Amino acid sequence: MEKKKMILDLDTGIDDALAIAYAAGRTDIELLGITSVFGNVTADRAAENSLDILALLGREDVPVYQGEGAPLGEETYAPAAISRQIHGENGVGEIRLAPSGRKTETESGVDFLIRSIMTLGKELTIVATGPLTNLAAVFRRCPQAAGQLGKLVIMGGAVTVPGNVCPWAEANILGDPAAAKTVFESGADIVLVGLDVTMRTLLTRKETAQMRAWGTETGEKLADMTEFYLKAYERLAPWMGGCAIHDPLAVGIAADPSLAETFSTYLTAETEGPLRGRTIGRQELLRTPGGNTAVCLNVDAERYLKGFMEAVGRSAKAPEMNGPERGADAGAPAEGSAGKDNL
Repeated sequence: MEKKKMILDLDTGIDDALAIAYAAGRTDIELLGITSVFGNVTADRAAENSLDILALLGREDVPVYQGEGAPLGEETYAPAAISRQIHGENGVGEIRLAPSGRKTETESGVDFLIRSIMTLGKELTIVATGPLTNLAAVFRRCPQAAGQLGKLVIMGGAVTVPGNVCPWAEANILGDPAAAKTVFESGADIVLVGLDVTMRTLLTRKETAQMRAWGTETGEKLADMTEFYLKAYERLAPWMGGCAIHDPLAVGIAADPSLAETFSTYLTAETEGPLRGRTIGRQELLRTPGGNTAVCLNVDAERYLKGFMEAVGRSAKAPEMNGPERGADAGAPAEGSAGKDNL
């Protein structure tokens, strides 16, 4: 089976950490690298969290690159109070992770993304689960990259449902609407995995109990993080009965598009005025056939969640079962994979 070459662009909070574990545990994904961006935490903290999660999973073969630290045109960024409530001050539910001891790569996240796109072209899938600033920087510096890239899967937006920070906006898009507009209008082949589907895929204490039953330190840490996330949802959205695992769903749909039903359109983001951050179709292109963005409108939640737990379980068990040399059954990349050495 040929593996899908994938880069994750993350603002690594709790669901991003679960997305790493999920991607690492899927045997059909070759994880080439992770780039950091601001959002749930600062970009440097996101990079540090990614490094520590990879170490926990025994996947220190995956390089991490520092990405953009603030929205387009701004110089500084501080996480919102709501982000700290949901993900904790450290982004991973105040869980203490052993420091990886690794550093981010010297190449910047934007440079890594450009190089990867121009080298791998249609073979490459990028999954972006934070503000789209890194990708906007890529397409502004290298406009031809939009047409070269195979697929860009974005966790963000709310097209048919209310937003999660206000009635019309989702957090990642509102984090940098100008970047989102640049990316949506770049011409890249995009799949939007928004709140329309992510709010239908929930974890509960049934799943965290299963994580603990794996009997590994990794499973315990992932369960601890998830339960912090669950408690936040119980306070902020008690009617849901669980916590939405937004970011891993984007990874799942990137690997297996059959999980979702989609509608194609030409999408953009409002950058000014009272509806700033809204994801909406481009009025001037309403009569133009097709579209460059496949908006996910429905998801096979049961099949997705079953596969999610299987893959995360594979990741959680791998460090203890296989030691530093992990086999293909543990979701390790094929020989010659990973980061800069494979580009």
